[in-house]
Amino acid sequence: MPNLPKKLEQKLLERAKTNALRTLPEPKNQIDFSSNDYLGFGTNEDIYANTFQYLLGKGISHNGATGSRLISGNHSLYSDLENYLATFHQVERALVFNSGYDVNIGFFSAVPQRGDLVFYDELIHASIRDGIQMGHAKSCKFDHNDIEDLKAAIERNQSTAGADADIYVVTESVFSMDGDSPNLEALADYCSKNAYYLVVDEAHAVGVFGRKGTGLVQQLKIQEQVFARIVTFGKALGSHGAAVLGSGALIDYLLNFARSFIYTTGLPPHTIATIFSAYTFLGISNGLEQQKALKENITYFNSKIEKLGLRSIFISSNSAIQSCVISGNDEVKSIAKRLSDDGFDVKAILSPTVPEGKERLRFCLHSFNTKEEIGFMLQLLKNHLY
Repeated sequence: MPNLPKKLEQKLLERAKTNALRTLPEPKNQIDFSSNDYLGFGTNEDIYANTFQYLLGKGISHNGATGSRLISGNHSLYSDLENYLATFHQVERALVFNSGYDVNIGFFSAVPQRGDLVFYDELIHASIRDGIQMGHAKSCKFDHNDIEDLKAAIERNQSTAGADADIYVVTESVFSMDGDSPNLEALADYCSKNAYYLVVDEAHAVGVFGRKGTGLVQQLKIQEQVFARIVTFGKALGSHGAAVLGSGALIDYLLNFARSFIYTTGLPPHTIATIFSAYTFLGISNGLEQQKALKENITYFNSKIEKLGLRSIFISSNSAIQSCVISGNDEVKSIAKRLSDDGFDVKAILSPTVPEGKERLRFCLHSFNTKEEIGFMLQLLKNHLY
């Protein structure tokens, strides 16, 4: 087998020198403070059982989608799920993709056109950046959650754009690394008044915020002002896949021009059935109890870091994502290793995933974490830091 090209070997060596080389972790029987399974749906036995009952009720027993959705893979469960999503999220239509990454590269490479302008929050997810780079529109980042910097960026760039340039503003309702949120109401009002197209990625908000987990956009009642929402099913829903929520015309456009939708095999029926079962579970008493338990744990976590004097090193967040900034890859990996030795699965987020100097421990809270686990883990964190 040929050796790896020297240029690629050098890039790996450079990663290793900065202690930023990624490797796949070995599964460990530890207390989970790292996964995106915020509501415990990923291991929920009721959802597992309901999925099979749903498949049996529909008379579906095949394993794969058998092709892309535009050829043979558009099995009947897709329309059931997409109709349900449209009703649940109060939108005209929904279109399911294979993953959040597929949604973002498909949407952002296909929708903004040459001559258009895309303004995105500087901490936007890598998949959105990739999608924008694959497209032909001019793009510009603005300071994190800073609407005034967004306005200034638009003013600087709009004068050089053509008269028919469309302007897209892109943000997340809950940011994946900081766990914080923008002022979505102010953004929605600003975009509406100026006829800009607001796009909101709700990956970390669905299942956590809003009545029955509808997300932060619906909690704030601004869904009519948002051009498109991206929701994912691999986090609080505990499954896999994602969807774009928007107008019927937008969905028709994506069906025709989003390459990550057109040129890939569809999701198998079992996955679609699992998503449907998870959404159904959100609306019943057990699902609502999991949401309540998660919110109580978020409140308790924040109160505990205040009592322990750790507030100054944590990014303010009311979401399931809580980040403790510990500068330097070596230092943050060392603290993560000590917590791992204590039996807690907490992941160190290294540069270049986050900016140098902003390395952090990323704590993901869940409905199934106990207050005793949270309190003990934070006390250990303090002991390791000071």
